[in-house]
Amino acid sequence: MTEGRLGQATTLAIGSVVVAIAVLALKGVAWWLTGSVALMADALESIVNVAAAVAALAAVHYSSMPADDNHPYGHAKAEYFSAVLEGALIVVAALVILHESWGALRNPRAPEQAGIGLLVSAFASGVNATWALMLMRRGRALRSPALLADARHLWSDVVTSAGVIVGVGLVAMTGILWLDPLLAALTAVNILVSGFRLLRESVGGLMDEAVPPATMDRIRAIVAEQAEGAIEAHDLRSRHAGRFTFLEFHLVVPGGMTVREAHDICDRIEAALKSELASAIITIHVEPEGKAKQKGVPVL
Repeated sequence: MTEGRLGQATTLAIGSVVVAIAVLALKGVAWWLTGSVALMADALESIVNVAAAVAALAAVHYSSMPADDNHPYGHAKAEYFSAVLEGALIVVAALVILHESWGALRNPRAPEQAGIGLLVSAFASGVNATWALMLMRRGRALRSPALLADARHLWSDVVTSAGVIVGVGLVAMTGILWLDPLLAALTAVNILVSGFRLLRESVGGLMDEAVPPATMDRIRAIVAEQAEGAIEAHDLRSRHAGRFTFLEFHLVVPGGMTVREAHDICDRIEAALKSELASAIITIHVEPEGKAKQKGVPVL
């Protein structure tokens, strides 16, 4: 990531911390005003948001450190650790909410000052929604797993909060008290699913998952188009590491081709791939025609 993009990612991560603290304070006020266990669940998720935002800030900072002797491929995977931590925190929060929901279901009570409490909660959700949409857009542009994980979690929080607000309003209007803890439990289940999904995606990054099939097809097409003069490319492999995409393959060239000519072909392929995949790290191993496998990427 360039210095400018790094600065943008860091600024966004700091902004996430500030927004998370402000939303937590607002939701805490809404819970304090109403005593609603569903709004308590919403506030608890915001505590996770604060912790996750701090983790994302640390990950963005650490992942930006240049490669060194101990980490010759850089520190980009640090962002996945942040996403794993966030997923784990989400799961813990969901379990706490389920415990509180069970207690409230056994002894339900009506929310107090529901009107003003719900207005405060709605305002907090509006702030969250605005920030989540902006964070998702910028996180994609910067290819930051930590920022994207934070954005997805915030959007999940927005959807959950909307349901909670409607539900608590129904409790206040109908007097059906068991709806409040039921909504809290449903909130917890939604949070739990979100947490497990985030954990799965983050672990996939740590385990060097390959690029999606559609992206791999595009990579193969670019290699075929740009490798004029070569014979074939084979053993094409890929993996993600944070914002970087690592690609490596063997390029078979005629036995009489000079080193300079082979190098020019590699440069042409690398330039085309990097124009398609930002922050691509490409390794090409040149081989003589006797190494052709007849099952790789044929050159157009």
